[in-house]
Amino acid sequence: MIKKSKQTLHYIKNTDFLRNRRYEAFVFLVLFFGFFGYLGHVMGVANMLNTIMNTAWDLLMNTVFFIMGITVLTGALGKLMIEFGVVRLLEIVLAPLMRPIFNLPGVASLAGLMTFFSDNPAIIGLSNDKNYSRYFGKVELVSLTNFGTAFGMGLIVLTFMARFGYFAPALVGFTGAVFGAFVSTRLIQYMIRNRISSEAQTPSNSSPDKQEGSITFKSEGTTFERFLNAVLDGGKSGVDLGLQIIPGVLIISTMVMIITFGPEDPSAGYQGLAYEGVPILPQIGRGLNWLFQGLFGFDHPELIAFPITSLGAVGAALSLVKAFIGQGIITGNEIAVFTAMGMCWSGYLSTHTAMLDTLNFRKLTSKALIAHTLGGIAAGTFAHYLYVLLSQWIQFE
Repeated sequence: MIKKSKQTLHYIKNTDFLRNRRYEAFVFLVLFFGFFGYLGHVMGVANMLNTIMNTAWDLLMNTVFFIMGITVLTGALGKLMIEFGVVRLLEIVLAPLMRPIFNLPGVASLAGLMTFFSDNPAIIGLSNDKNYSRYFGKVELVSLTNFGTAFGMGLIVLTFMARFGYFAPALVGFTGAVFGAFVSTRLIQYMIRNRISSEAQTPSNSSPDKQEGSITFKSEGTTFERFLNAVLDGGKSGVDLGLQIIPGVLIISTMVMIITFGPEDPSAGYQGLAYEGVPILPQIGRGLNWLFQGLFGFDHPELIAFPITSLGAVGAALSLVKAFIGQGIITGNEIAVFTAMGMCWSGYLSTHTAMLDTLNFRKLTSKALIAHTLGGIAAGTFAHYLYVLLSQWIQFE
């Protein structure tokens, strides 16, 4: 009887599971064909397919490989700075600021530097290193994810913006990212302090001196060998990072662009060219134009595509900048806001969950995401008003 009951229960669970999957499949098909059916109706099916392929191809050839070139060079530079002690020196300089600003031990500055020179996943390797994580209480370790993520791909973003002649506005944006890191880090610490026992908030087996210690890097070989290995290893990591951003740029950016821009020549209609589409996103943006204008100073609703894309992948968001410049809707203010939000968010929706899961804090993921979302908005807002203020004395453009 018991065995039969277990079989019945198992059958019911499987039946419910299959029924839910059928509903899920039905909803997916409705949304999928509804979305592309609408685009095909407006653009024409042939034009829609040609636009998708041409956009993906143009992004691959003219954006992805350009970004990959930057990642290779910045990867080599970052590795050189680590190998020859520049990061160690910066860590010493920044360490005194960590506790009063971010309520983190001095060694936390290393996390910000590592993600600035590489990308968000650098946090995982650091936080899993017991020699490093022993300086942190549990609340601090969770907030380290938010802190480090706020500087993800920072050097790449700054270099990319500088390529278009917007280095000074990008520096303003970097300041905004620092403010966003402050908001995100402090907010997550406040939100989870009652979720983690007070005993667990103090680092174990550590004294106050150890808490403010620093991490050392071991180097072997002659100076030339260290230089050559650093350049090659850093360049290789840059290639890996460049390859990792390809799916995000091609898939996310293509889908965002096809709902951002209209036909290249309105009088000729749709021609299946790259970057054509149905401007759904700007129509939504016009309804909230008062909000984006007040927060970020955006004069064109199309610009909301950048922060939205940054939620998933900052590399994909960068690919939008070239298109915006071609449309003539970019100024130094937008670059400052883009830099701040691109660095602060830097695809955190796709990395936060994995990082916190690795650190065994999956249950706090939702709070970390909320805190970082608000941090990114604060970063963009701060960058906008700082740019407006500095524009009174500095000629940016």
